[in-house]
Amino acid sequence: MFGKGSKIYAMITGCCPKCHEESMYLDANPFNIMKIYAMHEKCSHCKLVYQIEPSFFFGAMFVSYGLGVLIGIFTFLLSYFVFHADLKTSFIAIVVALILCNTLIMRWSRNIWINIFVHYDKNWAEKLSQ
Repeated sequence: MFGKGSKIYAMITGCCPKCHEESMYLDANPFNIMKIYAMHEKCSHCKLVYQIEPSFFFGAMFVSYGLGVLIGIFTFLLSYFVFHADLKTSFIAIVVALILCNTLIMRWSRNIWINIFVHYDKNWAEKLSQ
């Protein structure tokens, strides 16, 4: 269910959404700030071009907003109801969580965005050789 061939696998790992054989990013480490957006032009296995159209990943901005809101809500609920922090401390926790998760949010939003449009193809090698 979450292994190779599933959308969740591709979204979390940042691998090619079509073949799941390699990372879309030049540096797989999402905490390398200098290379956070550096991507391969295309997959070396299935030849999928990641930049499907000009400014394709502009749409990932909307996904990023949603992920940020989810992390903020989760952080608030955790700090306020579980740790019984006051409102001020809860909002400080939200800011800290969003800062710490910023690079992950940027990568995950791109991964989710491309996986909306590109689907896993287990027969990609056969189609490539034709």
